[in-house]
Amino acid sequence: MKLRIALAQVNPTVGDLAANAALVRENFASAQDAGAHIVVFPEMVLTGYPVEDLALRPSFQAASQKAIAQLAGELTGETVAIVGYLGQVDGAPQNMVAVISGGVIKARYAKCHLPNYGVFDEFRNFVPGDKTLVVRINGVDVGIAICEDLWIDGGITAQLAARKPGLVIVPNGSPYERAKDDVRLALVTKRARQAQAPLVYVNMTGGQDDLVFDGDSIVVGADGAVIARAPQFEDGIAIVDIDVATKTSTPDVVISEDEAQIERTLISGVAIRLDDREEIWQALVIGLRDYVEKNGFRSVVVGLSGGIDSALVAAIAIDAIGAKCVNGVAMPSKYSSSHSISDAQALADATGIHFRTVPIAPMVDAYMANLTLKGLAEENLQARVRGTTLMGISNQEGHLVLATGNKSELAVGYSTLYGDAVGGFAPIKDIYKTDVWALSRWRNELARTRGEAEPIPVNSIEKEPSAELRPDQKDSDSLPDYLLLDHVLTAYVDDDQGSAALIAAGFDEALVRRVIAMVDKAEYKRRQYPPGTKVSKRAFGKDRRLPMTSRWSE
Repeated sequence: MKLRIALAQVNPTVGDLAANAALVRENFASAQDAGAHIVVFPEMVLTGYPVEDLALRPSFQAASQKAIAQLAGELTGETVAIVGYLGQVDGAPQNMVAVISGGVIKARYAKCHLPNYGVFDEFRNFVPGDKTLVVRINGVDVGIAICEDLWIDGGITAQLAARKPGLVIVPNGSPYERAKDDVRLALVTKRARQAQAPLVYVNMTGGQDDLVFDGDSIVVGADGAVIARAPQFEDGIAIVDIDVATKTSTPDVVISEDEAQIERTLISGVAIRLDDREEIWQALVIGLRDYVEKNGFRSVVVGLSGGIDSALVAAIAIDAIGAKCVNGVAMPSKYSSSHSISDAQALADATGIHFRTVPIAPMVDAYMANLTLKGLAEENLQARVRGTTLMGISNQEGHLVLATGNKSELAVGYSTLYGDAVGGFAPIKDIYKTDVWALSRWRNELARTRGEAEPIPVNSIEKEPSAELRPDQKDSDSLPDYLLLDHVLTAYVDDDQGSAALIAAGFDEALVRRVIAMVDKAEYKRRQYPPGTKVSKRAFGKDRRLPMTSRWSE
């Protein structure tokens, strides 16, 4: 028998229960119009995800439960909806899904890999302990798991396999990371084969704080073969007809025994995977766009130095919210080169962003007339005057300030607190310098294929990086070559290799000890840096935190 499933790959907003409910209703109606028997939404779609400590607030828990009850009454008809929300069991918050049919919640299921999660419905009390849920829909026994339940061997995975469902459905809120789509597919394939049943994996889209969700919803057959795959980073609803076995298990809840009827079978599609650079670009653009829009900003401001980092941030912002909402500010000092201004102006001319020049020399001189600073302190003063200038413009005009530091700089502390580290969001904080160059070249290539002006000046890409805080300054005066530095940082930061492993891998011992010392000493700076989109498995702030006070040394 074939069952028609609708995969609602949507972008909810944390805390906006009314808008999220409207999103569910809209997509439920589309699924009904398409003749779907079941429509699956991402985990906690009603509350948005992740809710973090909002989950602990009784008022938010109550609002979520009230909203799911009201929403259920509005989802009438024969299509069954599986909707994620924040529930409550024995006074504790629970990540749950409601199985809704005919305007009634027929069953509720909580994420099972945590203690005291289980299954209950309107006819019986909560069953403590880990337990699977199998619901019979149109004669098909559908097993349900939530997100991480799928990732853990044994437990729910083993129980589902033992109960022999005819179909497995997994609502997800799985954040993007580089190359994660391959990991997901391998996992989904493995679980389908273990359960000996087709598996539907539905993921959300959009940005939430420093996370971005890439969709990439997947349907595989019992043999693990891909039946359908939704586009990455795109909102929408995918309709898939799946061959399923009927009445294979003893269900916990029976919704309908009558076998489904499909007049005309649909041919499912498998969306083309994005290459690595386009994938990262989409993540950065959507992460910034949703941070700006969901937090009520209308525009951004970025300090344009003529260098590659600020140029890339400006290009991301243009793709995210449009050139007319991007404000570039050049802030030359007495040490700035002529190409700093000309390269910043070239970017503005090519893209059409708003652009102004605010010389900082008079402001720096005023400081220096009242405060004696030399060497590094004088250099940092220039960066802090620039930061104060951007924040002043932000306060006056209402723009969100974008910090332009990259992951290489963040790792080794090559930034100035309250200077270039100021801002409300840092789009490239999880992108190494070598990735900055690669993405910049890719974005210019894309512009050429479209017949558009290249947004990033070639000179910004090709010239040697410099903070221009003293005469003839170069990044290489203070840091190893970025190509080499990023290799060490990837091994130490992303892969958690210690000094002995790095030296054994062939890195120079002096270089290893120097880089590790810089990384470990810069934790206090990273703690004060703005949030930014996570694209790696070990992003600073989200996944990797060191003690600021520590005497451990590699």
